[in-house]
Amino acid sequence: MPSPSLPALGLLGLIQLYKWTLSPLIGRGCRYQPTCSAYAADAIARHGAWAGSWMAAARLCRCAPWGGHGWDPAPETLRRNSWWRPWRYGDWKSGYRAPPNAELEKSIR
Repeated sequence: MPSPSLPALGLLGLIQLYKWTLSPLIGRGCRYQPTCSAYAADAIARHGAWAGSWMAAARLCRCAPWGGHGWDPAPETLRRNSWWRPWRYGDWKSGYRAPPNAELEKSIR
C-alpha cells in the first residue's frame, strides 16, 4: 500500500482524534464490523482522501437504525472510471452483509 498523501494523513488524524475523544462518550454501537471509523480509516489509507471520503460517507449513511448490519470491510479495489462521478465509489445499499466465511460454515453443518 502506498504512503498516504498529506490530505489523507489529515483525515486519518481527525478519525483518530474522534476515536480518542467522541467515540468513548457516544459508545460503541456500530451496526457493522469493522466499525465505521475503522472502515473510514482503511478506505482513506487504501484509496486516498477523495475516494476514501466518499466511501466513508456512504458507510455512515448506511449505519443507521433503518440501515443494514453485518460484515462490511472497505473494498480492496476501486471501480474504474469513477473519479469524475465520485459518489460511485461508495456502496449506498443497506441490508444484511454476511461475513465471508458464512457460506462455508453453512455447508459444513
